[in-house]
Amino acid sequence: MKFIIAPAKKMIRAQDDFPVQSQPKFRAQAGKLLLLMQQLTFSEAQALWHTSDKLTQTAYNQLQQSDLTRQQSPAIFSYSGIQYQYMAPDLLDDAGLVYIQQHLRILSGLYGILRPFDGVVPYRLEMQNHLPLPHHRNLYDFWGNRLYQALARMPGPIINLASDEYAKAIRPYLQAKDQFIDVRFAHRVNGQLKTRATYAKMARGEMIRFAASHRLTKAADLKNFDFPTYRFNAHLSTATQLVFIAK
Repeated sequence: MKFIIAPAKKMIRAQDDFPVQSQPKFRAQAGKLLLLMQQLTFSEAQALWHTSDKLTQTAYNQLQQSDLTRQQSPAIFSYSGIQYQYMAPDLLDDAGLVYIQQHLRILSGLYGILRPFDGVVPYRLEMQNHLPLPHHRNLYDFWGNRLYQALARMPGPIINLASDEYAKAIRPYLQAKDQFIDVRFAHRVNGQLKTRATYAKMARGEMIRFAASHRLTKAADLKNFDFPTYRFNAHLSTATQLVFIAK
């Protein structure tokens, strides 16, 4: 069983408490993308990121100084969004950290796909950003089926905890033999199911921590996940979607 999650926009240079254990599988390709980004003007970068002048200046300065081989920190501790805060990997025991290195993959616009302890540096590039690419329409086209192939080499079903933006990098390449299971966290609003992004991010992080803490190996075991806000709904779930409804 392998989980896929999205990265976070907010990144930090993590402290040295947890060392880098591996290098990104597609670091060479990431280097090509970084070089293209470093050739952008300030205005082009701002248009790419859709950021304010102040945030663009900070990100642009960081971009010009970026070196994928220096001052790395583990990916799982470098992203600091809500999902990662609720995952709280720094609270996992050693066996839990081994579990996420084996079972968790982070999809990335720059790096493609990452293991939790792959060494990364802060960057700003979402999968849906329109970075001008020679010979490719967009980042989805640039990465092609490589991210799927990396997942396909791992045993078991793919548990999708990623946003649609990132799952789109995998979904078109799925084969009949693949078991791809979406996980949905929803609220009932006027008789309809609605996803509230912030709460869903919290629950995704908590689910990863739950799986790691219990060393889960079967998708069916995820039904026991009982986040304070959500509970599994067997009636609404299917073989390809696990649905959790707010209590």
